Amino acid sequence: MALSDEVVGLRPRASSVPPESSRGLFIRHEPNRTGYIYDTRMMAHNDGMTEEQEDRHPEGPRRISVIFNALEKKGIIQRMRRLQIREATRDEILFVHPPSLLAKMDQMEAMLIGEGKDAALAGTQGYYETLSLYVHPSTAYCARLSCGGVIESTMAVAQGTVRNSFAIVRPPGHHAEPEEHMGFCFYNNVAVAVRVVQSRTSIRKVLILDWDVHHGNGTQAAFYDDPDVLYISIHRYEGGNFYPGGTGGGVDKCGSGAGKGRNVNIPWPSGGRTDGDYIHAFQKIVIPIAYEFGPELVIISAGFDAAEGDQLGGCFVSPACYAHMTHMLSALAGGKLVVALEGGYSLKALSQSALAVGETLVGDHPPELPPVVPSDVGTETVWQVASYQSQYWNSINPKAIEPRPVDLDTFSVSQLLRAHREMDLASQYNMLRVPLAHPDLRARFDHQVLATPYLLDPNTETIVLFVHDFGNLRVELQSPLRVDVRMEHSYLIDSSRRVVEWANERRYGLIDINILMHHIVEAEEVINPIVTPQDEKRLLRTLVVYLWDNYMDLSAAKNFIIIGHGSACQSVIGLLNDRKPYLDKRTKAVVQINGMNTIPTVPKDDDDLRRWYSKKSIVVLPARHPLARDPSMALKRHGRLLPCGEEKAIKVLDWAVSHVLKAIVDPRINPISSQDNQSKSHTNTSVMNGDADIEML
Repeated sequence: MALSDEVVGLRPRASSVPPESSRGLFIRHEPNRTGYIYDTRMMAHNDGMTEEQEDRHPEGPRRISVIFNALEKKGIIQRMRRLQIREATRDEILFVHPPSLLAKMDQMEAMLIGEGKDAALAGTQGYYETLSLYVHPSTAYCARLSCGGVIESTMAVAQGTVRNSFAIVRPPGHHAEPEEHMGFCFYNNVAVAVRVVQSRTSIRKVLILDWDVHHGNGTQAAFYDDPDVLYISIHRYEGGNFYPGGTGGGVDKCGSGAGKGRNVNIPWPSGGRTDGDYIHAFQKIVIPIAYEFGPELVIISAGFDAAEGDQLGGCFVSPACYAHMTHMLSALAGGKLVVALEGGYSLKALSQSALAVGETLVGDHPPELPPVVPSDVGTETVWQVASYQSQYWNSINPKAIEPRPVDLDTFSVSQLLRAHREMDLASQYNMLRVPLAHPDLRARFDHQVLATPYLLDPNTETIVLFVHDFGNLRVELQSPLRVDVRMEHSYLIDSSRRVVEWANERRYGLIDINILMHHIVEAEEVINPIVTPQDEKRLLRTLVVYLWDNYMDLSAAKNFIIIGHGSACQSVIGLLNDRKPYLDKRTKAVVQINGMNTIPTVPKDDDDLRRWYSKKSIVVLPARHPLARDPSMALKRHGRLLPCGEEKAIKVLDWAVSHVLKAIVDPRINPISSQDNQSKSHTNTSVMNGDADIEML
């Protein structure tokens, strides 16, 4: 273009542009690991301001010079290699942008450098302002330089010439969508650089981390369906009301097609975010996903408008926090990291933040951060992101980062349901809370182990140990897009009450264990965390053995009944394994009540225990359960298998009360009524494998 020759003489084309691949990429006397791109020619793009009018537009020319001066004054530039800048070629830009966008840029450039350019500039000003842009005769040239600078910076890292690099360029690029320039951006510098690297090197998997306070809508659009590019953006969103607006920056925008899960938005609902919020987002979302993705190259779209002091961004991120985020990303991809300047409009905050990043790139340790604590808004946002992204990434566990309510007037749903059940059973059946001396058990199960008064009656002859799942919580939402619960149409289904009624009518002592492992622990004691399913099984098994030792084995009762429901059946079998020397004739039945998704278990390889279990066990299954449909699978392990017509575990439990506890277990406790019950049940029995049998009721 004529402007290139008129404004400044062209420099040699950089090495990443074939076929000229051998011309000076670096200043040779600086054999350092960090490269940088900087050229004052990019300052020619301006809105006609003078030095006295430097604050007239936020995206001003001095944005890059203050960064360079800060790095030079601190001696950081002297520890870097200067990379040769060049203009991006048309073919490179076409990797991301269609010919129509290049044609618009060509027309703009021709119009503004020809005769009548002042009138043309005045006539088009309104159009470009609608796109949040300003134009100048040098705009197209500077946009090509900026894009080419990021390409050269990225290629130098990709080819191993430097370990990392800092592209101090303008105009920025992350708002430029493939078919439209906008938001101070003309070409999407980072997106073009990624495509160039993928086309000219063996690198395929690239992570783009965008910490500009505005959502990088253009970068997201360029890679939304690409499985090889992971785009993560941390930005101020405000429900789509913060620039660039719309719903594209929402938490639910996770990619499409083959790129599903490769787009991660962390959208702050308001300004005011601090170091604690950003570090929390990095530790819980960015870094776990990045390691699972395994990038070969990392690029930071480094806007510094979330920095403290930037009025446009309205956040409070410190230079030290930017250094720590850079340091964390430097551990990925063997250290192959590119920092490409995007926004940042307070010259002081911009220069200080960029300096901290530059110091980290050359190998200085990040400055010490004071204790940082995420805000309630920050933890809630990160948890919402985790809830969406956990379906795509195994490393993301929403339960582990669910915000804990700190308000004294706040109660979790699990707290309310546990308290309601305890109070309801106390009022209806005079059930009492069983005290637990073990600190771990008390912290996890203090309100979940209840007993009927007959447990403490010395004349009670029968004690029932009943371990069961929490129940099914049915919640109706206002719509699939909003998590607004319709309270009047939401309810808890708890069939365990039928067992309580059965035991209470017969004056049995009942120990009722209501399993709810994942809830807010209210105890102040330090307890062992529950991390894996094995931890859950261990703790529940400890509870069941504790109750056996302290309430059943020491009692004078003549009869014991052990009942497990759903996932709790494993803890029942665990009790048999742990206390087999103490199992005696007092145990009249071991009942396992299963749904479609649970499989009845058996004691370990102990022949005496297995024979004892086979005589005592009753297993209730849905008729469509694999074990009920193919009784040979029982392999002599279980005693009686009773299929029922229900499939859901709560309905199977309701069925079992009438057909098992009343029809089979009661006669074992009271043989006098055995003949009457047998005459009413009309049971057809077929023998399997000479030991276990299956009964159709």
